[in-house]
Amino acid sequence: MSAHTDNSIVINAPMDLVWERTNDIESWPRLFGEYSSAEILHREGNTVRFRLSLHPDEDGKVWSWVSERTSDEATRTTRSHRVETGPFKYMFLFWEYEQLDAGVRLRWVQDFEMKPGAPLDDSGMAERINRNSRVELALIKERLESVHALAAVS
Repeated sequence: MSAHTDNSIVINAPMDLVWERTNDIESWPRLFGEYSSAEILHREGNTVRFRLSLHPDEDGKVWSWVSERTSDEATRTTRSHRVETGPFKYMFLFWEYEQLDAGVRLRWVQDFEMKPGAPLDDSGMAERINRNSRVELALIKERLESVHALAAVS
């Protein structure tokens, strides 16, 4: 089995702002609502290995994992995968940035498979990822549009 999610939002801000802010991994805890920390472990060219940690859940558990991300500014895409897979057999992420008249369409595509015995099966995790992606994309949109509006006033 495997699962696939595909979520996007249009952000009314310049491409350079959206690209720079969403690829500044160190600042993700201030951009995303779910991350408590982002630690860069290694950089080589356009590839970054990093550890993300979530805010503690209801029982105090902090989920954390290592991912590797390669950005391609020429095509305005990124490709990532989890190095520490946790409950996933694998997790691949693709981000695409597309300039539209209304702004920048930020698209997140995730392909994954859960390990046997994981807390959720493939469809359950896909539902969770889709629900969370909508929340996080809306938050990123709000924050980046706010930064853009403040810059326009200055």
